[in-house]
Amino acid sequence: MAAERAVLLASLLLFCCLAATCHGSVLFSSLPRTLEVTTSSKQGQVLKVGVDKMTVTWGLNQSLAAGTDSTYKTIKVKLCYAPVSQVDRAWRKTVDNLAKDKTCQFKIVSRPYDASNRTVQRFEWTIERDVPMATYFVRAIAYNSADAEVAYGQTTDAKKTTNLFEVQSITGRHVSLDIASICFSAFSVLSLLGFFVAEKRRAKTV
Repeated sequence: MAAERAVLLASLLLFCCLAATCHGSVLFSSLPRTLEVTTSSKQGQVLKVGVDKMTVTWGLNQSLAAGTDSTYKTIKVKLCYAPVSQVDRAWRKTVDNLAKDKTCQFKIVSRPYDASNRTVQRFEWTIERDVPMATYFVRAIAYNSADAEVAYGQTTDAKKTTNLFEVQSITGRHVSLDIASICFSAFSVLSLLGFFVAEKRRAKTV
């Protein structure tokens, strides 16, 4: 009898763990596209990290029925890799299971969502310096009160081929570094010259 109870208890625990795992896995393909997302960037535009800014806007598709967004509590806007920048890069791989997906790795902004106010939201974002050089698009995802993904919108089409832009890292050395390097080199030369002059004077006095 005790053995049967132990087996039953173990089975229940296993079932609960499996149920929790399944419940926590949201597939991107299951999300409805209800949000309209746009950016100020143009197709093929090149933006420089730490310098250029981009304005992102998002809101519910106004053609949808009232109540569509009743479960939305938070909107998270992210910068996402385009397919061309995912080739042979497993660390950027797109996976339907959002818990494992690596498409959108850079947070732009997170805002609470008010279903009673359908005003389009807007945010100006400076491209952060840790964003690698690649081709991107922007995606907004709606989350419910349990912080689970329930809907989305993005600036590109389903195949992620339109409205893409590029981010370019700052190449070369910064001007201030060049100036510091020149000053240091000049100081080193002058110090060395002064050392030789002092040595010659010392030799003469001896």
